Amino acid sequence: MHLAETSILATTPSAGASIGAILIDAGRLTPENAERILRLQKEQGKRFGDAAIELGLLSEDDIRFALSSQFDYPYLSAGDSSLSAELVAAYKPHSASVEHLRALRSQLMLRWFDNELNHKALAIVSPGAREGRSFIAANLAIVFSQLGERTLLIDADLRHPRQHELFKLDNSAGLSGLLAGRNGAEGVQRVASLRSLAVLPAGAVPPNPQELLGRPIFAETLARLARDFDVVIIDTPAGGSYAEAQTVAVRAGAALLLARQNQSSVPQLLALKRSLELAGATLVGSVLNDA
Repeated sequence: MHLAETSILATTPSAGASIGAILIDAGRLTPENAERILRLQKEQGKRFGDAAIELGLLSEDDIRFALSSQFDYPYLSAGDSSLSAELVAAYKPHSASVEHLRALRSQLMLRWFDNELNHKALAIVSPGAREGRSFIAANLAIVFSQLGERTLLIDADLRHPRQHELFKLDNSAGLSGLLAGRNGAEGVQRVASLRSLAVLPAGAVPPNPQELLGRPIFAETLARLARDFDVVIIDTPAGGSYAEAQTVAVRAGAALLLARQNQSSVPQLLALKRSLELAGATLVGSVLNDA
């Protein structure tokens, strides 16, 4: 398998640092072992990655890590515990499940996030609990950020928020405090390992989530944040139980309807679909989560 075209000493303006230099900086390769790889590369005309793997000095994961840095495609290695393992788009970007997420991203780019239409926000909705809204919202936000889109993930599930847990973020300042006037935009936190991604966690769970999200300031906040981001993905509470899911979808302008295999109720799905359409939210599509 040909994994790389360059040696440790070769750099180009388009590629940035070489594979060897990236891995040395990351602590995955020593300069001495890099020289061993270079010697084999020169003697046998191999590519740097192939020579390194043949010598047993690097793994394919190491090479993919370096290539992701060269091509500005950030993801995390298996030993990195800075984020939850549920964020498969960050840890397993080459897996089949993440390929499905990228296919979904492509459809959304065509149907909704079109530059000419200037659509930026999308709510992820489903009727019931444990159907995967937070999982889909988080991983979808990651794949958009990996495309280079300035992406914001908002946790608008003010009843059972999860995004701060998935991204291991401080949840003291978030959406609830912003809507109540208790904090400002400092609740928006950049994800260091995913350069184009930021998260606005839910913040403290309030006693009046429906009233908070129904205030004009929520729509104003979305409009203000949309000026700084290309894509805004919004997590929501269960739409079959709480009316604010519909409110969030209307404020966002569009919703992606999620169902879970062998769990979601078809009558509840149809009821939520009708309520969204009657409220004026655009339903851009539906997704079956079989996880």
